[in-house]
This record gives sequence, structure tokens and C-alpha cells, in this order.
Amino acid sequence: MKFISYFLSSLFGVVFLILILVFQPLQWIGLHLFGYKGHKIVIDFMNLIMTRILLILGIPVRVINEQNIPKNTTIIFVSNHQSFMDIPPIVWAFRKYHPKFVAKKELAKGTPSVSFNLRHGGACLIDRKDKEKAVEALNEFGKRLNKNKWSAVIFPEGSRSRDGKPKRFAPTGLLTIMKHNPDAYIVPLSINNSWKIFKYGKFPLGIFSPISIQTHKPIKIDSMSQKALLAQVEKTIKDAIVP
Repeated sequence: MKFISYFLSSLFGVVFLILILVFQPLQWIGLHLFGYKGHKIVIDFMNLIMTRILLILGIPVRVINEQNIPKNTTIIFVSNHQSFMDIPPIVWAFRKYHPKFVAKKELAKGTPSVSFNLRHGGACLIDRKDKEKAVEALNEFGKRLNKNKWSAVIFPEGSRSRDGKPKRFAPTGLLTIMKHNPDAYIVPLSINNSWKIFKYGKFPLGIFSPISIQTHKPIKIDSMSQKALLAQVEKTIKDAIVP
């Protein structure tokens, strides 16, 4: 099994590297020749392939969505966070809602394709060391979502859970986005098993652990008090996380 893990991890790494190198110039072409729509088509397709190449590790991804998610309004997807591979299936599965992520600013440089998308795709880049600037960035992000009827994806844990156990949710980012999108809906997401990809560290990768992303019932943000809303969202997400 260990030999298989090393072999599949090496193959995955090569394919992933080729993928991000190829999509860097494709993003540039899509953005500069066709604008936002062209860039988004490239990003959607890139994230589809990123999701599919997990099959190299014997890891299928299943997005369970039995909900009627409202259209033509801002959706705030709130999720637990287990690995960076949480992101591609969310982008692909909910692409018609134009999901934009809240991410730390350090990710906006250094990684081909990923960093380019964060800089030019509408994400909110925050400085965790400067709370004032982080809140300012979140305020601008919230306004941008409202103006364009885009949607947000936020991981209130702040950082990845490396053992699958959810951390305490921090409310600041979510509350700031909500403030500028009073007609928005929150859609809780529960992610299971993606942490197992990196359970041994960066290499070798974990194999044969299917990932699931479960979508929960949308909640209109003005349907209850903020305190009750935050508590319900956190409980809904965590109750569906498998130990």
C-alpha cells in the first residue's frame, strides 16, 4: 500500500503541476481578450479538471445538493475547511452562482494559476496580521458581491482542520459580508474526508478516501437574529461532519 501511495502521489503531483502551468496563460488570455466571462470559463474548467484528477489518488468527489438554492441573489456559502482541495469541487458545482473566496493575501502570489485567479477573479484577500485592513477588505468584498450578484465562499474556521475535527467558527468575516447583502441567503456546506489527502503531510498523499460535500437548506439572513443564525449555521455544518 505504501508503494502505491508514493507512486500515485508522484503521478498526481506531475499532473497537478502541468495543470497549473498550462492554465496560467489560458487565464491571462481569457481575461485580457474576453474579460470576466472569458476568465470565468477558464477557471470553471480548470477546477473541474482539478476535481477529476483526484481520481488518480483513487479519490472520487461527491457533491450532494438536494436543495433549491435561490437564483439572482447573493449566496453566502459557509463551510468547514479541511484542505485546499475543498475549493475546486465547490467552484465547479456552484459555478452558476459565481463563487468568490475569502483567502489570506499570501496565497495571491507564488502559485501559478491559483494566485492569478485570486488576484483577478474577484476574491477577497485579507491580511490576518492587520485586523483593520482585513475588515476594510471584507467591506469592499461585501459591496462587490452585492453589486454583481456574485456569491461568497467563506471558511469561518480561518485555517484548515488537519484531522477533520472542526474548529471554532469566527463570525467577523461572515457578519461583515452579511451587512452589505441584506437580501442574501446562507447555504451551509459540510465537507468530509478531504483532510485525509494530507494526513501524512505533503508527501505521500492519502489515497482511496472519497470526499463528500453536503449542501444544507438555504437560510435567509433576515429570517432570525444574527446570534441565532450564526449558531444554527455552525451547528448544521458540524452535525454533518463525520468523526
